[in-house]
Amino acid sequence: MKIRKFTRLLVFAGAIALLATSCSPITMTTWKNPKEDHKITNLVVWGMFDKMENQKPFEQAMAGYFNKRGLKTIEGLSFLNPMKDYKLPELEKKFDSLGADGILIVSYTGTDKSESYVPMTTVGYPDYYYDYYGYYSWGYPMWGPGYGTSVSGGYWSTNTVVHLRANLYDNADNKLLWTADISIDNPEYVDQVSYALAEKIYTDWAYNKLMHKSGK
Repeated sequence: MKIRKFTRLLVFAGAIALLATSCSPITMTTWKNPKEDHKITNLVVWGMFDKMENQKPFEQAMAGYFNKRGLKTIEGLSFLNPMKDYKLPELEKKFDSLGADGILIVSYTGTDKSESYVPMTTVGYPDYYYDYYGYYSWGYPMWGPGYGTSVSGGYWSTNTVVHLRANLYDNADNKLLWTADISIDNPEYVDQVSYALAEKIYTDWAYNKLMHKSGK
């Protein structure tokens, strides 16, 4: 039946659109310290953000992805009090007690916003979209299809780009192993964006051989 085929087509198209828009585009520029060859096996991920409500889902999503890939990871909030000002010896003691050899610190560095105008457009579409009788009459060659119009656009759109910096440190000597400048276009859900970011970071670490074989 044409109606069933058309409905399936709409559902399939909707699923494709959802997949295409479910995650914000992420760009990342990275640098690996050529003077350091330490490979991490046990990671702490620590999100340093202005808004505390972003830190927990960020760390959970990042740790979730890394653990799934075999890199043992613990969230900073699980053992650090965000209201306390720690001294270096205190932090080192906590990291050592967890057996952490790598510390990933991700911080917020700013937001850029820009506006663009989406012009008004008018699109023609068949009237048979409306009901089954319209679809029936369209299906027979003796009936000519009718057309309506759909108007879209005519508004201002705001584009938001959030910038982060990620630094990976060696817990043994506090040396910087790797760093990245990250830009995220129009982020919506912290957990989804963080999970996608963890995937990009993991891929880059694997390429740069920053993880021990057991973490692959």
